[in-house]
Amino acid sequence: MPALAVADALRTDGARVVFAGGDRAEADLVPRAGYEFHQLDLEGLDRRNPLKALRAVAKSLLAVGKAWTLIGQLKPAAVMGGGGYVAGPVGLAAVLRRVPLVLTEADSHFGLTNRLLAPFAARVCLAFPLEGRSDERYVVTGRPIPPPAEGRNEARGDFGIDGNEPVLVVVGGSLGARSINQAAHEAFSAQSEIHVIHAAGERDLPALAAEPRSSTYQLFGYLDSFSQALLAADLVLSRSGGSVFEIAAAGRPAILVPYPHAAADHQAGNARWMEDAGAAVTIADDELTSERLSKEVNRLLGDRDLLAQMAEASLGIARPDATVSVADEVMRAGSTR
Repeated sequence: MPALAVADALRTDGARVVFAGGDRAEADLVPRAGYEFHQLDLEGLDRRNPLKALRAVAKSLLAVGKAWTLIGQLKPAAVMGGGGYVAGPVGLAAVLRRVPLVLTEADSHFGLTNRLLAPFAARVCLAFPLEGRSDERYVVTGRPIPPPAEGRNEARGDFGIDGNEPVLVVVGGSLGARSINQAAHEAFSAQSEIHVIHAAGERDLPALAAEPRSSTYQLFGYLDSFSQALLAADLVLSRSGGSVFEIAAAGRPAILVPYPHAAADHQAGNARWMEDAGAAVTIADDELTSERLSKEVNRLLGDRDLLAQMAEASLGIARPDATVSVADEVMRAGSTR
C-alpha cells in the first residue's frame, strides 16, 4: 500500500510506473490499481528450517536474473524498493545495472533486505528515526499512505450508521488477527450500544460469520476503503503495523495490540510511538481478553474529552506529506541518471 501511494503520486507527475513483486496481495492490488505488474517467484527466508531457507535463497538468485532482464528491457530512471524480501532481487539487479536505487522502510525496525541494500542506495526513506541511520543517505519522511478520506457524515452513511452513535473500527491486517477477532466478537457482537465495523480477514471470517451478532455489528473480510472506515470511527482497535500511520493521518484514537512475533518486535515500537504521544492505549496480545477489551473501549468511548485529546494527539504526529516526499526522492534520484 505505501508503494501504491507513491506510485499514484509519481503517475500524477507524469512518470510511468511499473511494479515487480511476488504472488501475495500485490499480485491482485497492483493490476487492480491500473499498473503494469511483473511477478517473481519468491518466498520469505525461514530461518528455522534450513531446507526452506535454501529453497528461498535459490529462488532469490533466479529472481535476480529475471529482474536483471526486466530492468534491461524497461530502462527505468530509478528503482524504488518497498522493503521485504521481494525488494531484494530487484534492488540488487538495479545496483548491478547502475540504476539509482531508493529504499523505503515502513517500520521502526530496519529490515534485512534494506540493511543489505542500503550501502548501495542513493536514498533511504525512513518512517521513523532509526539509531545509526542518520548520515546524508537517510531521510525521515514518514510512511506513505493513501490520501485520507473526507466527509464524516457520508462515510457513516456508507456503513448505514445514523446519528452520533459511537463507532469502533476493528482491524487486524490482511490475514486478520485471531486474538483481536475473538476478543472483539465476544465483547461486542451481542450488544447494540456501540456500532462495530470489523474487518476480520479471510482466514477467520467463515467461523465468525456463522456466529450470531447484532445489527450494529458489521463483519467484513477486508475493507476496500480503510480510510472510509477510519473517517466513520470514534475509536480504532488494531495491530500496530503500518496501519498506525493511516490511523494518525485520520486523527483517530486507538487501542493497539502489537503482534508479538513481529521482526525485532517492531510493532511494539510502533505502538509506543502512538502511546507516548497520547494518541493510543496499548494492550499486550497475551493480555487481551473480551473483558479487558470491553472495559477499555467503554472507558474511552465514555469520555468524550479524553477521546478528543487523543484524536488531537494522533493528528499531531501524522506525516501527511510522506507520500509526496518519497515520490520527490525517487524523481530526484532518477534525474541524476
